[in-house]
Amino acid sequence: MKKESRILFNNESILLIFCLLISNFLTIRLFKNIFINDIKILGTKYITKEDLLKNSSLVFPTRLIFVKTKFIEKELKENLSLKNISIDRQLFPFGLQVRVQTRKPFAYGEKIENGIKVEGYVDEDGFFIRKEFADNRTNNIYQVRIVGWNKKISAVVSKILKSYKNQSNELQAIYIDSKNFIILKEKKLNKVLLGFNHSNIDFQLNIISEIKSQLSKKKFVKKIESLDLIDPNYPKIKVFKP
Repeated sequence: MKKESRILFNNESILLIFCLLISNFLTIRLFKNIFINDIKILGTKYITKEDLLKNSSLVFPTRLIFVKTKFIEKELKENLSLKNISIDRQLFPFGLQVRVQTRKPFAYGEKIENGIKVEGYVDEDGFFIRKEFADNRTNNIYQVRIVGWNKKISAVVSKILKSYKNQSNELQAIYIDSKNFIILKEKKLNKVLLGFNHSNIDFQLNIISEIKSQLSKKKFVKKIESLDLIDPNYPKIKVFKP
């Protein structure tokens, strides 16, 4: 009986010692310093480790346990115009694993930042993607140009892009001035004035679709100079005079 108790005690002691050793080992790794080489990026080849450092508050060396993953995710998602990002601390292999989901370019885009023109792309959700961070593997030349993009107008831009998504390149450009006055360059209607009141955008896009449908049915042959939808209740069509 005493022998069995001694064996049981020994087994429990060995297990306890083993658990303590593992716990200490993991704690040591958790408090170990990480460096830039300990980052692994998955999901894109266009964003580098240096990009992560330049566009976040992450500084090396730092202890793994002190990396504020959620805060850094928020910074990088905003600064790199990412669709999604997750950062995980890892003990085996040691370091940070960064999973990135980039946005898919839909149109060429330009914006003014600190008085300087910045080129890039805009996805169908209206988000701007800086050229150097764009996942543009095929180097596509996009038919639609968006000039004057800014964050306040992104939701409106998205609605416009999605409304033209299946219309065989009917939309050529979206021009936005410094006061967010919007003008569309359109294949059939030429110039469409949408104006400042963006709460009307759904109504205005429905009118554009309806007018184009009616002109097609009536086989309208005159070339249209502009469509004024600043007041969508009173659309004004102007045709080129011969």
